[in-house]
Amino acid sequence: MKILITGANGMLGQDVARDFRDAGHVAVGVGRGDLDITDARACEAALVGFGWVVNCAAYTAVDLAQIDEAAAFRVNSEGAANLARAAHRAGARMLQVSTDYVFAGDGVTPYAEDAPLAPRTAYGRTKAAGEWATRAECPDALIVRTAWLYGPGGANIVKTMARLSREREQLAFVDDQRGQPTTTAHLARYLADLIGVGAPAGVYHGTCEGEATWCGLARAVFEELGLDPGRVRGITTAEYPLPAPRPAYSVLRHDRSDAVGVARLPHWRDALKETISDVVVRSG
Repeated sequence: MKILITGANGMLGQDVARDFRDAGHVAVGVGRGDLDITDARACEAALVGFGWVVNCAAYTAVDLAQIDEAAAFRVNSEGAANLARAAHRAGARMLQVSTDYVFAGDGVTPYAEDAPLAPRTAYGRTKAAGEWATRAECPDALIVRTAWLYGPGGANIVKTMARLSREREQLAFVDDQRGQPTTTAHLARYLADLIGVGAPAGVYHGTCEGEATWCGLARAVFEELGLDPGRVRGITTAEYPLPAPRPAYSVLRHDRSDAVGVARLPHWRDALKETISDVVVRSG
């Protein structure tokens, strides 16, 4: 299978390109300098000869998007639409990576794949628009929502926690937002599995099992580093205001993974134990 991977220089894209090649696919990774996904004609030219495109390219600066939503929309919605249209015309399928931010974040039970979208941030709105555009332009597409990503190939919260553990004696992290810390390594394998089984079109959730708060994640990072988790204290969202509101609860269900016979990602705590050495070592 010949697969084009956009955003291949990013944190997720690096692992996706590596995993897909390991799975025996001809995976061609392109970064922003190779392909501007906001250029419709460039997307059409790039998709010639490919059977799939996996779109890992995204505007992920949540707070900056709140200030300049148009810039985020160009990448997250218009860029996704361009790729989807090009894929459909080339007879290819598309896998669009999306986010838990498409939900309101005020639930108390995990969100199903078909739960109503109600984004509360500019980033969430642009990603929700990207989902719609992808499905409209390429009906055979897969949408995979993920959350709280971290990995060795880019800046992320786990690297930040590890760095701060060396710089400060006491740390504070929000303890009233709940989500699913997810590794790029395990998500990449999940995406490869979906393509490998020829998963039917629709929405899937690619997050690790279980749930945690940011404070809980930080304490787990400390434990894995052999440090005292008591150095981390919990604070409220109100004590750490940001331009874009964060979902208070964005845990996702994985029913469609079960339905198509694709293995779920591991529990977030096990995934952290498995990957933290690589994440921290390559953080510099």
